[in-house]
Amino acid sequence: MTMLTVKNRHNTRLRAGHLWVFSNELESIPTDLPAGSLVEVRSAGGHSYGTALFNPNSLIAARLLVSDAQELDVKFFAQRLGEALALRQRVFPHETSYRLVFGESDFLPGLVIDRYADGSTGSDYFVLQTLSVGMDIRKDAIAEALRTVFPQTKAIIEKNNSALRKHDGLDQREGVLWGAVPTEIQMTENGVLSALSLMEGQKTGYFLDQKLNRLKIKELSKGLRVLDCFTNQGGFALHAVAGGAVSALGLDSSLSAIERCRLNAERNDMVGKATFECEEVLDYLHAAAERFTASGEKPWDMIILDPPAFAKSRAQVSQAKRGYAKINRMALRILPRGGFLVTGSCSHHVSEETLLGVIQEEAQRERRRLRLVFRGGQSPCHPVLASMPETAYLKFFIFEVV
Repeated sequence: MTMLTVKNRHNTRLRAGHLWVFSNELESIPTDLPAGSLVEVRSAGGHSYGTALFNPNSLIAARLLVSDAQELDVKFFAQRLGEALALRQRVFPHETSYRLVFGESDFLPGLVIDRYADGSTGSDYFVLQTLSVGMDIRKDAIAEALRTVFPQTKAIIEKNNSALRKHDGLDQREGVLWGAVPTEIQMTENGVLSALSLMEGQKTGYFLDQKLNRLKIKELSKGLRVLDCFTNQGGFALHAVAGGAVSALGLDSSLSAIERCRLNAERNDMVGKATFECEEVLDYLHAAAERFTASGEKPWDMIILDPPAFAKSRAQVSQAKRGYAKINRMALRILPRGGFLVTGSCSHHVSEETLLGVIQEEAQRERRRLRLVFRGGQSPCHPVLASMPETAYLKFFIFEVV
């Protein structure tokens, strides 16, 4: 096995448990070794950090596996998948749909797998993303390992449309790796039924990282009128009504997403209480802020702001701050005293401190006083590896307007 040596005094992150080795940290980069090959990484002093997935064409030249494995075969992946499953069963003993593998946090760098259990058939479906060459060329072994660990597997889908693949020289593609995919499956989360189209859904089909935050909304919503912005599959709105909300209106710019939300409202017997409209959220909030500020009407007791990532790079943080400021400002204008502002960010590059600062500035601007009653984050099926801040990204807050 080819050995890569980290330059002297360039291994501080690795000693702390980080799993990425950047190309400029290596003494030399082999030019005759194919991307995706296994290599051993050592310090200049000879300490071994174990095997890694190598890519000479990426800034991240080596992704450590926390292993001395000489081969990544079905047995290796089945063992890692079994370990990942044990954690999910521990943190979610009554849930069967969750992120099974969260890349580096599960010591499978560049691999993401979501599990969806169809409650109507008991079958398992998996959606995966391979974000590194090393994982991409081993998709067949990963798929076989999934079928080994989960005998009820009916289909495995790849949704490799992430822009992150470009950093590893990979193209974007989607398709069925194995099995047959039905038009939709019926997933249950926190007692709420969602019919999902795994082929048509965004990213890996459903935003499982908000699982516990949706549960908190369910607990807080009794008797409230709720506005769920950027509703996507309707998760927050449906959870609100399940928790006793008087009404919940979900907004999204995607007509196909709204149509599925309406079907999910029917399946949960929530028609009339959970309603959904196809709207550009920013335009809708702006118009509502102007209309209700002028009239003094306060139509919602809780406004949920769960936007897509406003910053996908450090260069976009300033622009993102303006976006977060705008939507929170408009929500604060139309919330009553005692109402709840639910707001967050899935942008890794926007820190919690930065987001809290933006929200507080807008509260001061609008002469509103906020009391933080809940601080959430990504679901434990998206565990954060403490030595890798890159694995933490979701910020989620619930404020009471006092």
